[in-house]
Amino acid sequence: MAERVKVWFDPEADYLEVTFSEAPGYMQESENDAVMERVDSDGNLLSFSILGVSQLNKSKPLVAELLSGREGAA
Repeated sequence: MAERVKVWFDPEADYLEVTFSEAPGYMQESENDAVMERVDSDGNLLSFSILGVSQLNKSKPLVAELLSGREGAA
């Protein structure tokens, strides 16, 4: 089954957001200071965002462990 993902980049804010679901949720921190995650009331991952995208080290990938699962996110 295919999943629809929305990717949005704001160059002025240097902000990237990847959205799996438009369901209501709230933002919380991840283990990486540049990455936030949006989760629903059950802790399911709805989206994640990266601040300062242009400042990332281009020689290695950004790695962040998202605290929430994706069950039920649609």
